[in-house]
Amino acid sequence: MSETATAPAAKTAPPSARFGFVKFVVQDLPAMRSFYERAFGLTVAQTIDLPDIMELVMRRPGEETGFSLILYWNKDGRETTVGTAHGPLGLFVRDVDAAYAHAVKEGATAHREPWDTGAMRVAFVLDPEGRELELISMIRG
Repeated sequence: MSETATAPAAKTAPPSARFGFVKFVVQDLPAMRSFYERAFGLTVAQTIDLPDIMELVMRRPGEETGFSLILYWNKDGRETTVGTAHGPLGLFVRDVDAAYAHAVKEGATAHREPWDTGAMRVAFVLDPEGRELELISMIRG
């Protein structure tokens, strides 16, 4: 009986990847654009306007690359709903309490008031269409 030896599979590095964007399908594009501009200071870096959809690529002012929030809108007016198979969008902020209060003032719904957990201060709000946003800052010791 002969045995065939199999060579161990060569290990290859995975392809390089970096976080690029998160996309929210929104019902009211102008209102959601205005909310993210007012509440978090994001600006529209690019507009993609196709016959059936429009996307607004939003970033921090002055950032040409890096992570983006994309607001995606179906022009046919179909209803959208926020599902449950996702977690919150995490946003690092300097001052959780101030960011929480400002977001609520600008139209977010208070969801979980700020609290300390380990080396972080955390709070949650819901955007005007119900998406959960987690506000995080590191506690300096």
